[in-house]
Amino acid sequence: MSDIILETKNLSVQFGGIKAVNDVNLEVHQGELIGLIGPNGAGKTTIFNLITNSIRPTSGDILFKGKSIVRIPPYKICRLGISRTFQNIRLFPQMTVYENVELGLHSKPQYSLLESFIRTPRAFQKEKAARKRALELLDLVNLCGHAHDKAGSLPYGLQRRLEIARAMATNPGLLLLDEPAAGMNEDECAELIELIRKIHSVMRYSIVLIEHHMHVVMELCRDYRIYVLSLGSLLAHGTPQEIQSNPDVINAYLGTRKTGMAQTGKGGK
Repeated sequence: MSDIILETKNLSVQFGGIKAVNDVNLEVHQGELIGLIGPNGAGKTTIFNLITNSIRPTSGDILFKGKSIVRIPPYKICRLGISRTFQNIRLFPQMTVYENVELGLHSKPQYSLLESFIRTPRAFQKEKAARKRALELLDLVNLCGHAHDKAGSLPYGLQRRLEIARAMATNPGLLLLDEPAAGMNEDECAELIELIRKIHSVMRYSIVLIEHHMHVVMELCRDYRIYVLSLGSLLAHGTPQEIQSNPDVINAYLGTRKTGMAQTGKGGK
């Protein structure tokens, strides 16, 4: 059997006369940590929206574990094992940190409404297991000390961690991270790199990462591959070293070699 967990085939989506994604082919193998980069408007988040069926493709196909998912509703895609975070944090700010994660654990029904109402032993055991799992995930992202705080009261960097924990609560096989380092300073980026490495190692997810901070992408994907989009089309793909030295990438995304990614270590937004 192939170890390809996600594959897009000639994936395109058009809004009016604009092709936001144009004939994109990409592969994610089991256990990989893949980078997806490109300037603003390149189509990166649109690809995540296509994968999770927030929008439908105009043409092409998306395969998850070898089966097409283009006609599957978003909640079923989540249950199949694809979870994501967002550019703009989408937490429930008035709920506690713990409750936000616990909510993710209930994306797949664990027991019936009747069992919940009459408090059967099975329902009790499932709830106990959910509480334990929620605390384990909070511990993984170093948020146990904030479990009873309101999510909206957390500093920005911790809210990013919470969103990742909630995405993990759905027990995905594929985790899509949309600009997790957005708005972070260098120290926070360094902490995030270590966190994502830890999650990748411990949870063994396949991960696709959209990020504008080039040093974050280069560090996290150094043993894997990076895809580069420009104006909705695939411009290049390869190892971080190949991407850093690709003249098309440098010209389209980073300008001249004088200010290229290899020297700056970061990408602008």
